[in-house]
Amino acid sequence: MRALLASGLLAVGLGTAVLAAAQTPQAAVPLPPNELGRVMILEYHKIDTPENRWTRTPENFKKDLTRLWERGYRTIALTDYIEGKIALPAGTTPVILTFDDSSPGQFRYIQRGNDWVIDPECGIGILEAFAREHPGFGHAATFYVLPGAKPPNQLFNQPELATRKLQYLVSQGYEIGNHTLWHAELGRYPEATVRDQLATAQEWVQRHVPGYRFRTMALPMGSYPKQLAWAISGEAKGQTYKHEAILMVAGGAAPSPYAKNFDPYHLPRIQAIDHDLDYWITYFDRNPGERFVSDGDPATITVASGSAGKLGAVKAARVIERR
Repeated sequence: MRALLASGLLAVGLGTAVLAAAQTPQAAVPLPPNELGRVMILEYHKIDTPENRWTRTPENFKKDLTRLWERGYRTIALTDYIEGKIALPAGTTPVILTFDDSSPGQFRYIQRGNDWVIDPECGIGILEAFAREHPGFGHAATFYVLPGAKPPNQLFNQPELATRKLQYLVSQGYEIGNHTLWHAELGRYPEATVRDQLATAQEWVQRHVPGYRFRTMALPMGSYPKQLAWAISGEAKGQTYKHEAILMVAGGAAPSPYAKNFDPYHLPRIQAIDHDLDYWITYFDRNPGERFVSDGDPATITVASGSAGKLGAVKAARVIERR
């Protein structure tokens, strides 16, 4: 939703080529493009056993990915979403994966011989294997880490491998986000503590990945500080920070980044538990006109007829209003 309509053109209609999309078992008819539709930002915590309120088993995580794939969802980076740079094949829908608290089941190395390899049953191992087996699904995800937490949540709980893990995440295109130093509930603290928590968390990650800067943050317990500005940008002990988006702990599906109601500092998420995930996947199955569907062309924004008035300010894009 950034800047002006570059061309100022509203074209009506869209060729059948743009409407073409990969068929899925649940979608016999390709979905028409709708880039004002909503986007699911999924929130995972532990990948472990047994299944409970904050834990998704490896088997259920695999089932989640399969279910998303079959319905035409494809992963995108959170920062691509907030920038409105959604480059997906026509007829597919973006989904954003986030993982809070840097628990060990999200990213674990196991030793084989003299080497360390990624555990195929941890979150990263499962996601990457699924992406290899399903070309086009991708493995984009953001990890909201706790650099100063007590074990087992301090950077995935293998301290001797923390640098290797964080550098691997960055090298493979994953994003690392701010979740405070040790999961501080920001609404309870004064400004100095809030800024220290956010700046110091970034500084601790930079010990492992020099120069890395967080672009987004997820609120522990969904708690905003007393003033929003403290969370957006600031400085503490000589370390500056700046977040382009702030994620809540719940709230449902997020608006399109092109919509008037898009607010990057109040982005809702869907907790990846059976009830919430099933509700939203089923909701979009039954209401396909409300989900974001790509037109396959990053240079255009395609919306349903009569809905162009719901657009916010968009940058360098031609708007197409389909019939």
